[in-house]
Amino acid sequence: MALRLRLTRMGSKKRPFYRIVAVNSQARRDGKFLDFLGYYNPMQNPQDLKVDQEKAKQWMDKGAKPTETVRSLLQRVGYFAQS
Repeated sequence: MALRLRLTRMGSKKRPFYRIVAVNSQARRDGKFLDFLGYYNPMQNPQDLKVDQEKAKQWMDKGAKPTETVRSLLQRVGYFAQS
């Protein structure tokens, strides 16, 4: 089972926000997920981003690979600067 850290879309039509989740790579975008790591709201000014870095580290230690978008969000909160 390949693990990924990726975004799942929430919110209403034309007002999206995203949850950052740990998921099996073969699961649907908005399907079941293993763990909730944080959220990202691009509609607010400034953009709202919250990530539980401890959970992200635990999942990445277990072999989860972040998507490009999640990787850029993790860089924005300074996750890779401390590693």
